[in-house]
Amino acid sequence: MHTQDILKKSCDAEALSKEELIHLLGRREDSVETYLVMSEANRISKELTDGKAEVHAQFALNLAPCTCNCLFCSFAQNNGIFSAEIRLTPEQAVAYARQLEQSGANALFIMSTAQYPFELFMEMIREIKPHLKPETKLIANVGDQSLTNAKRLKDAGFVGVYHALRLREGVDTTLSPERRKKSIRNFQEAGLSVGTCVEPVGPEHTPEELADMILFTASFNPSYSGAARRIAIPGTEMEKRGMISELRMAQIVAITRLAMPLSVPGNCTHEPCTLGALAGANLFWAELGANPRDVEARTEDGRGDTVEHCRRLYHEAGWEVWDRQTRYCAQPETAASQRDAPQ
Repeated sequence: MHTQDILKKSCDAEALSKEELIHLLGRREDSVETYLVMSEANRISKELTDGKAEVHAQFALNLAPCTCNCLFCSFAQNNGIFSAEIRLTPEQAVAYARQLEQSGANALFIMSTAQYPFELFMEMIREIKPHLKPETKLIANVGDQSLTNAKRLKDAGFVGVYHALRLREGVDTTLSPERRKKSIRNFQEAGLSVGTCVEPVGPEHTPEELADMILFTASFNPSYSGAARRIAIPGTEMEKRGMISELRMAQIVAITRLAMPLSVPGNCTHEPCTLGALAGANLFWAELGANPRDVEARTEDGRGDTVEHCRRLYHEAGWEVWDRQTRYCAQPETAASQRDAPQ
């Protein structure tokens, strides 16, 4: 198997097999082959978006020790980073939302921990939405939901959700992989676009695992996919496993782009970096408030990035930035694939 043959298939808009993805994922991240893959991913991403990337922004309604105990998360109760819950007041939530809207983010994500009461989440969006521009695109980042709740999110004004089946779900987390998949189906059936990601990637994840996850994300025609590395939370067991480099992350981001149907316009990575943008990532996130990769209660005092800085990173990597509302929220029933999803 040769990388050049795989790249020719990509240029011809043919779906890549699991074996081909494993081959690409097994190349050295600093090899000529990998740089060629990154170049091809960059070409595809720019062709799909006219060379204009997007910066979305997220804030969290709460911070709390979480009994889902995802080993990679600073909110995990077992990790002992945070000992008490902090909830935003409606006034604080409105202020965060308006700040991010005024910064020019292409979409606004509203996040909560898995145990945050759904009814309270709905109350908060009813408080927030009247203070935003009618055209502002709202995306929810919440725990697993029933079809009924998914429809309520749609009725409340959300156009999409972020939801991922994480690597080693059910092993490094206490959550059910099947329930995660069911939630994705529920969101799409409710008419919400679903963005996802291959995450959180660590040094222990094999090419076979990554290929399986890449193909899963491609299988449901998300509004965007991509890849994000795991950020080591100091003092935790997961910290001992280490972190992959930004270059390895960029390699996986690029391979993910090659595996997606052309009906998937977005290719994300987190945290924002020029290497990711060079490898075809056309979606970054800015963040305020609680952040599951940060030990600071306010990520703006820690790892969180700003919309302005994300834009600068894109310009450094040769991208322009889209200056209107996101284009990555086509409704699932109207997204027509331009090539067959991988088998």
